[in-house]
Amino acid sequence: MNPATAFARVLVDELVRGGVTDAVLSPGSRSAPVAVALADAEVAGRLRLHVRIDERTAAFLALGLAKSSGRPVPVLTTSGTATAHLHAAVLEAHESGVPLLALTADRPPELRATGANQTIDQVGLYGGAVRWALDVGAPEAGREAAQNRYWRSVVAKALVVARGELSGDPGPVHLNLALREPLMPDDAGPGNRPAALAGDLSGRPDGEPWTVVAGQGGHRSAPFPGADPAASGRTLVVAGDAPTAVGRAAAVVADQRGWPVLAEPSSGAWGAAGALRGPALLLGSPGWLAAHRPDRVVVVGRPTLSRPVNALLADPAVTVQTYTPSPRWADPSRSTAVVGSAQLDPGLALRDAGLRPGAGSPAGGWAAEWSAAADRVGRAVDAQLDDVPGRGLTAARLARDLVATLPAGALLVLGSSTPVRDVDRLAVPRPGLTVLANRGVAGIDGTISTAVGAALAHQGAGGGPAFALMGDLTFLHDLTGLLTGSGEQRPDLTVVVPDNDGGGIFNTLEPGQPQHAASFRRVFATPHGRDLVAVARALGWAATAVSDPAQLVAALGAGGPRVVVVRTDAAAEAALATRLRDAAAEALG
Repeated sequence: MNPATAFARVLVDELVRGGVTDAVLSPGSRSAPVAVALADAEVAGRLRLHVRIDERTAAFLALGLAKSSGRPVPVLTTSGTATAHLHAAVLEAHESGVPLLALTADRPPELRATGANQTIDQVGLYGGAVRWALDVGAPEAGREAAQNRYWRSVVAKALVVARGELSGDPGPVHLNLALREPLMPDDAGPGNRPAALAGDLSGRPDGEPWTVVAGQGGHRSAPFPGADPAASGRTLVVAGDAPTAVGRAAAVVADQRGWPVLAEPSSGAWGAAGALRGPALLLGSPGWLAAHRPDRVVVVGRPTLSRPVNALLADPAVTVQTYTPSPRWADPSRSTAVVGSAQLDPGLALRDAGLRPGAGSPAGGWAAEWSAAADRVGRAVDAQLDDVPGRGLTAARLARDLVATLPAGALLVLGSSTPVRDVDRLAVPRPGLTVLANRGVAGIDGTISTAVGAALAHQGAGGGPAFALMGDLTFLHDLTGLLTGSGEQRPDLTVVVPDNDGGGIFNTLEPGQPQHAASFRRVFATPHGRDLVAVARALGWAATAVSDPAQLVAALGAGGPRVVVVRTDAAAEAALATRLRDAAAEALG
């Protein structure tokens, strides 16, 4: 076989040996050897291959697959500008610790910097956003044994680094693949190629990876080391965006200690018994907070949604302890007094923290006051949400009702901007759901593709139906995420879109000068004037518009792939947000 084919088959074989179950590609000629090897691996039942025409969509699809499964997922592109379209997903994977593998085909060295077609400088393209990058080098004929060791060790290292097995810091890896012609296989027709590589191209016996990590690896200490129960005082847990296992471990410890929990939806800690509804509204009453201020705030993950939470963390009267699943930690207020590593195993967390099932809290009465206050705020919020003329759906009510309606075992993917904040403020935290969001960089790009990838992985592992909530601009930003080719797997995913004909979140900007009011809608809200139901149907998805809670419940139960559009009014939503804040403040006295 030619050198490019030999390399591609070894690459894919070692990826599968290392635990890769899904791969994504966008078509191109320079990447042909690896694309064919991936297709052959799918025919052999060794992995699932997902093909997309748009590299950005492919990258976010891979991100969603990796985010949901916890396993590295490669995304393959051809050379040139195709490689640049991975960058946004690479940045999100970097900031959120997702094991994404960027495989970029490239020209061999002799064609670089010569003006050859579709050639850019791809070496180090993603800069510091990747945990490791390597220009692999062009395969050569006659050096099969030496190259096999090199290729397999590179792939094994890429997977170890992406998973963070030694560093405790999972994230993206970039392998730049220089490939010479001939690019297509020359030894057998499709479906007749050998299932296993033998001789100088063979891997370890029994299908083992070339390199494995001894022991458990990574950071394994307890999430709250040194937390003396007798000295903890009034402790509040703030759970930001984090791997689901980390948030769940934090929830177990918090419940055992009786600590109130302010959990963002994608924190993994929403299932805590102490998870309180409406953190931003609860902390938005200065008088109440002054009387109930915690002595210590334990931060797990990366809180990004709430200004009142950030203000609490910046309060000099509060001791902030931050626990992180990686060597990097969030501390935008520069207030962290103690930093530690977060445990991925709830059982070990309980053991190492010295906690017992049913252990009480030295500040139990104070914690009960937080819970009672959250209940009062919740009742006040519900009264406002339900008091709508005609009992129709607002975007705010949609966030609450959607979460309440989902079946146990469902996956919910939240788009950035207003929807994730509405869910954080207004929905009742509940166990039994897996909630994901791209909060690493918190961009709106690639959200549909992320949701599709996450849903495929969730349901591939036996999970229930998947749902996504995103704004209309987020939806339009990633329309190619709806475009799946013939024969591509489609998940049971329902995408719910509150449509206010523009970017409603910009209503939260500080007031500008009156002379700018006329241009505000155009340059910020960017109204689109499109029928989103028609747009979704044009791309092959079932779609419907709903306007009341009963219609919403019926649409959510219809199964996917489906788009559900709820038409809303940005000005009315802004007025409702003010009423909700006022009602919460009144409920807190």
